[in-house]
Amino acid sequence: MSDAILTKQQSRTGTLDKTKDSVSTEIDKVIIGSIAAFAGLIGLWSVACLISAMFQAGGPLGLVGGYFKALAGM
Repeated sequence: MSDAILTKQQSRTGTLDKTKDSVSTEIDKVIIGSIAAFAGLIGLWSVACLISAMFQAGGPLGLVGGYFKALAGM
């Protein structure tokens, strides 16, 4: 009597579209980069506004004092 060995094979057919994945990845990189650049510009603008306010208020203490005066309604 001979022993029969059954093997199970599974085959897949199909193609993997790597160009679609790489294009999508590159688009994501561009979008993230543009968002980061825009956030950097907003940050620079806010620093410029704070520096301008300090010059007009007479320094950092004048700026803080003016802020509290504005909150108190004086």
